[in-house]
Amino acid sequence: MGPFAFATSLLLFLIEICQQVDGIGSKCDIYKGKWVFDASYPLYNSSNCPFIHQEFNCQNNGRPDRLYQNFRWQPTSCNLPRFNGKDFLQKFRGKRIMFVGDSLGLNQWQSLTCLLHTATPQDPYISQRVAAISTFSFPTYGVSIMFLRNAFLVDIVNEKDRRVLKLNSIGNGRIWKGYDVLIFDTWHWWLLTGRKQPWDYVQDNNITRKNMHRTVAYKKALRTWARWVNLNVDSAKTKVFFQGVSPDHVDSRDWADPTAKTCRGETWPILSTEYPGGSPPPQDVLKRVLRSVSKKVHLLDITRLSQLRKDGHPSAFGYGGHRGNDCTHWCLPGVPDTWNELLFATLIQT
Repeated sequence: MGPFAFATSLLLFLIEICQQVDGIGSKCDIYKGKWVFDASYPLYNSSNCPFIHQEFNCQNNGRPDRLYQNFRWQPTSCNLPRFNGKDFLQKFRGKRIMFVGDSLGLNQWQSLTCLLHTATPQDPYISQRVAAISTFSFPTYGVSIMFLRNAFLVDIVNEKDRRVLKLNSIGNGRIWKGYDVLIFDTWHWWLLTGRKQPWDYVQDNNITRKNMHRTVAYKKALRTWARWVNLNVDSAKTKVFFQGVSPDHVDSRDWADPTAKTCRGETWPILSTEYPGGSPPPQDVLKRVLRSVSKKVHLLDITRLSQLRKDGHPSAFGYGGHRGNDCTHWCLPGVPDTWNELLFATLIQT
């Protein structure tokens, strides 16, 4: 290679590095942008990830279209670095990562394990579940990624044959200690009513009542979680994230299409930068609570970019085809892979 060619290659390399640094730098909001078609996506095939839960494996369940897999998130002012599974495992060698939350946290946890396994298919992995904790580990790198199912973050206890949701108690927080990265989420279970509601009473300090406004209860629980973070997290050792509210697409009026009704049959994202339905109220509550936390907490602000993906849900293809209509969870490969690209970008920045 001649001097000119070498200089040109070096310049192009430096430009690429600068773009990546700018892509995760403080001057760029990686959550503002739009979805663009990219034939190099998805980042993995579901057939190469045999442990995907059935409810997320839309192709295996008979979904006939595939274009929903071929969209990449493009920030407005920079480029988002492509997820690199080998780089992730190298950077977090010997580390432990835990997701804590509901099935949307499970969705993201499964995405991350697929991204990492398919990047290093020759490396052994161990997948196991003990009680409420699922663990996926890569012995070669000493990396463990856990998921703890805890839909409310605060406690639900049995007292005198009744289930009590305790808005001021996080006894299970002892399990969260000692991790290098924590990623939390909660919201959708707060909306359950009737027979699906997992509590009989709600306790707020010394007052126990049959029920209360769900958004108010959600805010009180988040404040309890915030106090736990302030008292128990050493920011020098543990990075804390909170997954923004993952949107559902059960009412097509939210995306200005009253004829579609739900996400069923949707095969194309919204290709603009704004969502007609606006920000969901619980996301605004979450942002206000996070501003009150004295320790460093990163908002994984996936709400608006996910709102634009009305095409990304399992709909009828969550459990083997034409059963139910899941407009809440996400197909894999799919939108949660972008959540993990954003998570990785933030991790390597901080």
